[in-house]
Amino acid sequence: MSHSIQSEHLETLSVRGGLNQDQQFGCVVPPIYLSSTYNFNDYNEPRAHDYSRRGNPSRDLVQDTLAQLEGGAGAVVTSSGMSAIHLVCTVLLKPGDLLIAPIDCYGGSYRLFDSVAKRGAFDVLFIDQNDPEQLNAIVTKKPKVVLVETPSNPLLNIVDIQKISQLAHQSGAIVVADNTFLSPALQQPLKLGADIVVHSCTKYLNGHSDVVAGTVICKDPALAMEMAWWGNNIGVTGGAFDSYLLLRGIRTLVPRIKQQEQSAMHIATFLAAHPLIETVYYPGLVTHKGHELAKAQQTGFGAMLSFELKLEESRFSEFLNHLSFFTLAESLGGVESLISHTATMTHAGMSEEARRAAGIKSNLFRLSVGLEAYEDLILDLQAALDAMAD
Repeated sequence: MSHSIQSEHLETLSVRGGLNQDQQFGCVVPPIYLSSTYNFNDYNEPRAHDYSRRGNPSRDLVQDTLAQLEGGAGAVVTSSGMSAIHLVCTVLLKPGDLLIAPIDCYGGSYRLFDSVAKRGAFDVLFIDQNDPEQLNAIVTKKPKVVLVETPSNPLLNIVDIQKISQLAHQSGAIVVADNTFLSPALQQPLKLGADIVVHSCTKYLNGHSDVVAGTVICKDPALAMEMAWWGNNIGVTGGAFDSYLLLRGIRTLVPRIKQQEQSAMHIATFLAAHPLIETVYYPGLVTHKGHELAKAQQTGFGAMLSFELKLEESRFSEFLNHLSFFTLAESLGGVESLISHTATMTHAGMSEEARRAAGIKSNLFRLSVGLEAYEDLILDLQAALDAMAD
């Protein structure tokens, strides 16, 4: 059997990752290596693995697959998306260094940056990365790291990865891109100029809401090795069983997200025409301010969307209780559809002032569109909205 054929197609890479690696029994699907420790061949002769915090065969396979999907030199799988962000900060930033981050970034990232900066670990500046004047801070303030999150969570703002990367590199900064909302199936930031990609693997990469994990993927091999060293050093690496589940989820990444994206477009179009909806945030709509940029740097618009509801806060609970196919829960990217209220859930860690500065209103809801029939999801939203109009 020939093993010489290589592929650059994401569909193939995601399905084939880790297959046929077992040399003992010829398992097509790789087994789970749950051992925490490994014996040495002899005195001072360790094997490829000695302790699972540093390296585990199950984690190796999913790390290799993630690096291939994003076009990186290496990846580290961590215990959560936030530990991936924390690992990047640990490796790249020291007291006095500046991190420039989006003003509308994920609430957990905002909370981490704000709280750690207050302890003096580094400095942070939150800016609107679509505002040319604010973006000029990348040149004038000489940051050590620039984080981009595009599409942003929860307003689905699109920023120009290539432009920001060029500005950052002129200033000697490292560009970190949070690619959680799209996954490598729809966007590959390393090819657009970013140096590092981070994900909450809990979301689209796993896709089944049964794993909490993260990853850091580096373009530079030396930086990838440094991330791996520090991941072991501070103990944030992911476990074997989570790695197995994550690799299993990745095998269906491309067809999952493509179907979810198609449904999201139908739902966004429906909501945009409804009288009880104030604004819909979805880059696939031609009315979205980032639509053309999204078309240029993405291969799809994703399955996340947000909307502002024309209702008094006292009726939010009533609206949510009329939904049957959207579960009120945090997280995203699973096969099931979810709805969250941004201010009291995913971004509750931000102050009201910070949310206001980011453009996050109290009537903002976020949808993660799953794999249910979009017709059912639209009927569900229609029924809940109709109940509010009575």
